[in-house]
Amino acid sequence: MATSPSRPASRPRPGVAGARLPQEVRIIGGLWKRTRLPVADRPGLRPTPDRVRETLFNWLGQDLAGWQVVDAFAGSGVLGLEAASRGAQHVLLVEQEPQQVDSLRALVQRLQAQAQVQVQRGNALTVLQGLPARSQDLVLLDPPFDAPLHEKALAAAAPALRSEGWLYLEAPTAWTEAQLAPLGLQPHRYLRAGAVHAHLLRLAVRPS
Repeated sequence: MATSPSRPASRPRPGVAGARLPQEVRIIGGLWKRTRLPVADRPGLRPTPDRVRETLFNWLGQDLAGWQVVDAFAGSGVLGLEAASRGAQHVLLVEQEPQQVDSLRALVQRLQAQAQVQVQRGNALTVLQGLPARSQDLVLLDPPFDAPLHEKALAAAAPALRSEGWLYLEAPTAWTEAQLAPLGLQPHRYLRAGAVHAHLLRLAVRPS
């Protein structure tokens, strides 16, 4: 992993000002704990629930200093920003919807996180396929549940994982070891919370 960057002792924790938004989510841990993030009222935008995020970062640990992270279907950005809040060195938020990209860039600026968090407009699969091999400590995948993107996203993300890296998948159904094996992945942790099936995956161990 990369060397841990030096971080200031404190940083503003801005909330959302002005009129009440259709929906909000909160960062639940790290430097920006309790910071509220706006969630646009648009079809398909489905932020990861608090309980699932809390479980995910309990699995991963609370100190991600030095980590390289990609949130490939960023949406509200809350998954990637949870990683940044816990010290990830670089977080790439990938989003295709132009208005959501603008919202994410404004949010990153408000958090004064431009040196740590990058927002890129683009197709998630294309961006994943373009990542350098074995470059990422954590890839976050939360595709739209009604789109057939989960297998393609897993296949595109796996080559970018470092040997000890992690891949998080959120899906409408559980993925089995038999389904993951052809993609070079294996399950490590699993949680079901309502309609959400949360998986923490890693690269499969190859026989020596």
